[in-house]
Amino acid sequence: MSPEAVTLSASAPLTHLSEDEQLFRSSVRDFSRETIGPLVRPMDEEQHFSPDLLPQLFQLGLMGIEIPAEYGGAGGSFFEAVLAVEEISAVDPSVGVLVDVQNTLCINALLRWGTEDQKQRYLSRMAADTVGAYALSEAGSGSDAFALQARAEKRSGEYVLNGQKLWITNAREAGLFIVFATLDPSLGYKGITAFLVEKEFPGFTVGKKEDKLGIRASSTCELILEDCRVPESNLLGEPGKGYKIAIETLNEGRIGIGAQMLGLAQGAWHHAAKYAQERQQFGKPIAEFQAVQFALAEMATEIEATRLLVYNAARLKDAKLDYVREAAMAKYFASQVAERVASQAVEIYGGYGFVKDYPVEKYYRDAKIGKIYEGTSNMQLATIGKLVLGGTKR
Repeated sequence: MSPEAVTLSASAPLTHLSEDEQLFRSSVRDFSRETIGPLVRPMDEEQHFSPDLLPQLFQLGLMGIEIPAEYGGAGGSFFEAVLAVEEISAVDPSVGVLVDVQNTLCINALLRWGTEDQKQRYLSRMAADTVGAYALSEAGSGSDAFALQARAEKRSGEYVLNGQKLWITNAREAGLFIVFATLDPSLGYKGITAFLVEKEFPGFTVGKKEDKLGIRASSTCELILEDCRVPESNLLGEPGKGYKIAIETLNEGRIGIGAQMLGLAQGAWHHAAKYAQERQQFGKPIAEFQAVQFALAEMATEIEATRLLVYNAARLKDAKLDYVREAAMAKYFASQVAERVASQAVEIYGGYGFVKDYPVEKYYRDAKIGKIYEGTSNMQLATIGKLVLGGTKR
């Protein structure tokens, strides 16, 4: 394999995208490289999302891709949201996850479960300037997502929420939170209910930001609910149906995380391939050595397999076909590939890959979360196993 061949294989295939999708993808790619790129290292070192970046994400329509035009959104597809997350994450997965949670979790939940009044009030804001966050996890409620301790009590035309949420992505930037709490613990998962909570509601506080291994610019904070008063009109869906909202929304969200990990892997590969053509050893670029060629070839093959899994799941979702198995497969496989590719990219860089002056060590740190959030790898395998084995029954 020549260095020229490596360069050609670096560009993602576009043959399965429509012309509009290709144009959209190109515009997001250009924005990511030109605008987000220079901010990646300082945001990571400072563990702070650049406030100047958020307005640009809104202005480009990237924070309201699926929001219908009547609410001020772009009126795009879920697949386009996946393309945006992929391209942004190829430059910085921290920005990618902010866009992902906004589009695949929060906006999708409102589109499916919100009343017309709620859509009028919140979708227009989310298209213009309001970041969303999804508050399900608690200290004792991770993979066992419905072991919630947060309580909700109905009192004279409003709900009062008490409890604590942990590991909430976008918490520092968000103005709207989808918060899950239980109305009656004795009912188990059937007591769980979802609420639309504004940051300014009395009794609501964003707590400390976690000091993380990776995606450090992305805010991950605790939420504190102390007699937090929520109007009855901000009940999302029906009382006791929060578990259904959580399950169905997270199925969509897993495709988004698959896209984030896909973009991460593509970004790490791009840097590794470029470096392999520039780094000279024994009088020639290391890309001319078969061992390096084979490593890059294996990485590229796994990335392409990941892309097809993620795109297929997103297309199924847009077509309103069953996609739960495919979403779990995409999320599981993408997180595995992202970690392997990022690790191999570090090795191709050698000693330079281990220092922060070069980009690949950040991809390696960022990749680890893919196996953990929005359903661990073991939870994805459990889902896949049940569905594929169930399909063999006669």
